[in-house]
Amino acid sequence: MKRYLDKTFPKLQEQARRTGAVIFFVDEAAVRSDSHRGTTWSKLGETPVVRDSGDRFSVRLISAVSPRGDMKFAAFEGYMNGARFVAFLKKLRADAGRPIIVIADNASYHKGTVVKQYCRQSEGEVRVENLPPYAPELNPDEQVWNHAKSRLSKLAVTSRAEMKRTLRNILRSIQRSVSLILSFFQMSDTKYAAAS
Repeated sequence: MKRYLDKTFPKLQEQARRTGAVIFFVDEAAVRSDSHRGTTWSKLGETPVVRDSGDRFSVRLISAVSPRGDMKFAAFEGYMNGARFVAFLKKLRADAGRPIIVIADNASYHKGTVVKQYCRQSEGEVRVENLPPYAPELNPDEQVWNHAKSRLSKLAVTSRAEMKRTLRNILRSIQRSVSLILSFFQMSDTKYAAAS
């Protein structure tokens, strides 16, 4: 972790300044209908009952945030793999309109052959680096999911389509709030990544 904070990340910042690249932190999440988040209330002495459809469903998402306050996201079907990750990187690069440096966790598909080959073919336009193992607290993008899941937990969602629509609306509202995204870079473990 010390090497990442003292050497690796400062070198990535220097490369970004030199090449005009945007640094993005990326993370994936699965949001499940049967996840318990939040609390509720009831009359004193009565156990609260929260009604739901009883169905189990989930939505899989990927997002990216930058220290400039940019945020991009996408929903996907099935499990994340190298090909799906590269598809997201291509969209991210196109939206940025300039080179990108992507920092992700150590999932095997983030550093697999498909991703390495795409980065080589991009001729320096896309670079993927990894956070230290077991250090999700260093990823500001984790806060996207904390914030989205907290907001979702206050709503009654009864179908997968409704959950997907609601999550998309929540993520779009996060996307429009540059100050909220910048706050993800002001936590004690993420300040190192804030724009200087």
